[in-house]
Amino acid sequence: MKKVLLILLAIILIVVGVVIYSLNSANDFIRVQIEKHGSQFLGTEVDVDNVELAFSEGKISITGTRIKNPSGFSNENAFSLDEISLDIGNISAEPYTIQNILVDTPDVLYEVDASGKGNLLALKDNLSANLPEQGETTTSETGATPGPKIIVENVTVSQVKLRVNFEALNTGDLKLERKAYDVVLPTFNAGPIGQPNGLPAEQVGGAIAQAMLDNIIARAKEEAKKAAKEAAKERLNEEADKLKDKAKEKLKGLFN
Repeated sequence: MKKVLLILLAIILIVVGVVIYSLNSANDFIRVQIEKHGSQFLGTEVDVDNVELAFSEGKISITGTRIKNPSGFSNENAFSLDEISLDIGNISAEPYTIQNILVDTPDVLYEVDASGKGNLLALKDNLSANLPEQGETTTSETGATPGPKIIVENVTVSQVKLRVNFEALNTGDLKLERKAYDVVLPTFNAGPIGQPNGLPAEQVGGAIAQAMLDNIIARAKEEAKKAAKEAAKERLNEEADKLKDKAKEKLKGLFN
């Protein structure tokens, strides 16, 4: 009897080991895919520290995501995301459903170069050039069919910690005391993604990034406009409107 119990215990341990190995392999596979497709779509390096699947809780956690600035900008990260959590919904049939994706308090750098071009706009341009249109079918390099189709019902981006930096930009006669500052953006939603028929899995991340970039770029430009208007009120005399018109061309990357 004791020998039978020992054999059963050994079998259980082997099964548990196989399950743990499979989960770890799945975690690593997802991490590699995020880095691969993220770098391909954004045209810059994307790194992920870890992915954890908790099937019993219906959750996936992605930690330590970093997106490098595109070429032509500083060596800093454009995005640093401590954690992205996914609540899994219906996975019984395709298209599979993710109920909610939470991007919690990401650090985002909005940097403007001397020509007025913003780093986030450069990322958006790369994304637009590399991301297939919704509904467009793609194949991998091996000719295989695209990954499973996914619908994301909601994407919540919580309190973006935005750093605005346009120190490299010559603002002409409009003298700004501060060209670098921090601001926390209010929580916003960027979804749904892929409705009604779903998107191939490798395109979902790109679509989410595009929605986030659109929102953050718009808000960053609003902050830049606000800074310029405050500077004009404080520093300029009755020639303010004339000077602002002269500076507008210099500031076109912020105002357009």
